[in-house]
Amino acid sequence: MPRRRIGFWYRFAAVLCKPPLVVLIKRDWRGMENIPAEGGFITAVNHNSHVDPFAYAHYQYNTGRVPRFLAKAGLFRKGFVGAAMRGTGQIPVYRESTDALSAFRAAIDAVERGECVAFYPEGTLTRDPDGWPMTGKTGAARVALQTKCPVIPVAQWGANELLPPYAKKPNLLPRKTHHVLAGPPVDLSRFYDKEMSPDLLKEATEVIMAAITAQLEELRGEKAPVTPYDPRQVRIEQRRRTRAQEQAQERAQAQQQAQAQQEEGQST
Repeated sequence: MPRRRIGFWYRFAAVLCKPPLVVLIKRDWRGMENIPAEGGFITAVNHNSHVDPFAYAHYQYNTGRVPRFLAKAGLFRKGFVGAAMRGTGQIPVYRESTDALSAFRAAIDAVERGECVAFYPEGTLTRDPDGWPMTGKTGAARVALQTKCPVIPVAQWGANELLPPYAKKPNLLPRKTHHVLAGPPVDLSRFYDKEMSPDLLKEATEVIMAAITAQLEELRGEKAPVTPYDPRQVRIEQRRRTRAQEQAQERAQAQQQAQAQQEEGQST
């Protein structure tokens, strides 16, 4: 299937974004040979800075296969932003859909048209204290198993040093380096033609996240934690600790009240 032309809007965005990126960030870009030259595919990318979508888009723009990012469907209906989102071929996600697969219908259609759809499987900036990938959401696995397209794991590091996660001010000096490493396609063939149960999607997602993490280990020259950071489990544990503290405070207050009543009874 032939690749889609980059188009006016994407070139216009490149004219606006590339000069400041070139000035602010040095480049260590590897693995471009793993980006398919033709046909639809997915890139699964780690996310550690509000800057990295622009830095990563620059990397892939230079391969000739521009990424189509997923975004909330509502953004496509708002003035200039909506026109730019539509013009650059970004992918609306219909989160209000009750059918999980229908929520990613536009992404499936884009892959089947021969596009590259870029997923951030974590769904948000990593909350891992050391910047490693967290557990992933299942959207990329759903689209990959539905279309049987290649999934290219991509790790990036360095934009987070320019603008750390959740920071408001960038660290401009010294000039940072944006490291990117794209790996070979993830082998998901053992999951094909099976019912997309929650367990199967979870396992396929874990395979994708492990491949991204392995690429990041190579970039950073160090090992990731054995167990990925799981924000859901962290929230559960935080709620458990909060409830335990509240119960301890309630018991202490009850004991104080009982002691006060006992002392009052003795004094009378």
